[in-house]
Amino acid sequence: MKLLGQGLKCVRGGREIFAGLELDVAAGQALAVTGANGAGKSSLLRMIAGLLPLAGGTIRLEGGADELTLAEQAHYLGHRDALKPSLTVRENLDFWQRFLGEGTADIAGALEAVGIGHAMHLPAAVLSAGQRRRLSIARLIAVARPVWLLDEPTSALDVAGQAMVAALMTEHLRGGGLILAATHGPLGISATELRIGGVR
Repeated sequence: MKLLGQGLKCVRGGREIFAGLELDVAAGQALAVTGANGAGKSSLLRMIAGLLPLAGGTIRLEGGADELTLAEQAHYLGHRDALKPSLTVRENLDFWQRFLGEGTADIAGALEAVGIGHAMHLPAAVLSAGQRRRLSIARLIAVARPVWLLDEPTSALDVAGQAMVAALMTEHLRGGGLILAATHGPLGISATELRIGGVR
């Protein structure tokens, strides 16, 4: 499996953010997308996830499931944790598991894996920022998808949480998945770097 981007161009608010961007990430590989604030790191991930239109170029996934779109084979973890505050931790993950495609992973096990199993019956509204991030990361475990698009995945996490994310990413890569992660710091895993220039 391989994710390929050719001649990618991003325009936001009538301004060209980047153009002519190329990427090539194969199964078992991670790509760290770096650059200054406003360089287009998040926009690139959102374009790959199908959440922003391409202003130019092409993105394709070779060797994936032919009957599914790239977006249906990818997890997008953005800056904001997509949680319903009034639902419990378990109910939030149960919703995402159903919405994303009948995941087979045990919800309690996924929550334990990210270190918040003890909070599964609490409403998401009472979680700390780090716990909310852990709940969002649990989606990666609850539903298996080969492509992970991670925007600052360790944001709000303590040292133990950062190590947990690195371990999950390592396991995903060993299983033949691929990762693109926008980051300002080390990911804790071996990754090729794609640096995006500043706003023009």
